[in-house]
Amino acid sequence: MEHDTVAQQVIEHASLDVNLATTWVGWLSLAVFVLAYYFIATEDKYEVNKAKPALFAGTFMFMLIGIYYAINGLNPDPLHDELEHLILEIAEIFFFLLVAMTYIETLIERGVFDLMKYKLVSKGYTYKKLFWLTGLLAFFISPVADNLTTALILSTVLFTIDKKNFAFLVPGAINIVVAANAGGAWSPFGDITTLMAWTANKGEFVDFLFLFPASVLGWFVTAFLLSLSVPSGQPPFDAQSEKKPKVLDGGMGVAYLGVATIIMAVLGHQFFHFPAMWGMMFGMAVLKLYAIFLSKSGANSFNIYVNMQKVENDTLLFFFGILSAVGALHYLGFLEYVHHMYELVGPTAANVGVGFLSAIVDNVPVMSAILKSSPTMDISQWMLVTMTAGVGGSLISFGSAAGVGVMGRLHGIYTFGSHMKHAWTILVGYIVSVSVWYFQFEILGLY
Repeated sequence: MEHDTVAQQVIEHASLDVNLATTWVGWLSLAVFVLAYYFIATEDKYEVNKAKPALFAGTFMFMLIGIYYAINGLNPDPLHDELEHLILEIAEIFFFLLVAMTYIETLIERGVFDLMKYKLVSKGYTYKKLFWLTGLLAFFISPVADNLTTALILSTVLFTIDKKNFAFLVPGAINIVVAANAGGAWSPFGDITTLMAWTANKGEFVDFLFLFPASVLGWFVTAFLLSLSVPSGQPPFDAQSEKKPKVLDGGMGVAYLGVATIIMAVLGHQFFHFPAMWGMMFGMAVLKLYAIFLSKSGANSFNIYVNMQKVENDTLLFFFGILSAVGALHYLGFLEYVHHMYELVGPTAANVGVGFLSAIVDNVPVMSAILKSSPTMDISQWMLVTMTAGVGGSLISFGSAAGVGVMGRLHGIYTFGSHMKHAWTILVGYIVSVSVWYFQFEILGLY
């Protein structure tokens, strides 16, 4: 009996310490991830929806790990714990997205976005003015409403302005993604990565606000370069034939409830330490009650479940798949090399590199790995990695939640290929943001 107990302890210890990154399951899982990444990146070429390779890779990689554990007789408890933690992380994002998208579909059904489009276009704004206006709104709304929700709303507005002018839609969509990510970087609850750093006590609320100069100047440079490719002229509008759209009953009430839902999510996390999705789900419940109220009062109500059917499920499944795949890479030990990067090149160079890594792998698990390894850094370096992890996700179309959301909203228009044609403008803005941070934090010491 004693011998069995000792043997079991050895197995449990091995299950925790085995270096899976250098085993056959590690290399095979990495190959699966790279192959899936290829098909995600070439979605418009092969016409394979990005959710399919992402979902396959995320689930299959953990199946491979399970097979490895079974073959080697390892204790599966650590793997189960990892999956439970991963499911919780995915659920928080999944339900947050579900509520945000449901609100957007309801606003579309009520005609709110048609009215916004009418007001913008009827004023005679040119494509370039509309480009700057949507970018400014994205930058200043995302610190409060979070970058994903902001990008989803404004990309919908962009699409309603002109559904066919790709020369306007593509740079406009990129501008919204970059602005939303840059705007979210200087607010503790503007992005998931900043929220993670804030709750991990890597900086006080005010500390994040000092990132505003680097964020706004980096976005402005990218927006200026993008604006050079925006066509001249105005969206088609005929005052005689295009009548002012009528918002259906309760449309503005839904808009106010949407803002209140975001506020509840933020306050719930701030004061009760609830996941942000809890406040969002409460907002979903209130939206359903509001629909019942409209129906009982004799107004033209809406069916929330019908609107939910229009939600981009491929976007939700993509998030499930990609977060699962990255979670598998993390469990296998590949993300541990992030810690070695800090020791090898130093915090500044490593934190700048995090921006490029977050664009490829996804900024949430990268930031999670950094927080878990907790390299020795002062407040200026923690602010730098917060900014680069958030802003760096804009370098690739699906490197951030905002980018993925807009890809789903502007399907076939804003793609990996169309994004990469303008990626150099984002890189220039990224370099500007890092340069401003260095001048402000390291030279002037203003933080």
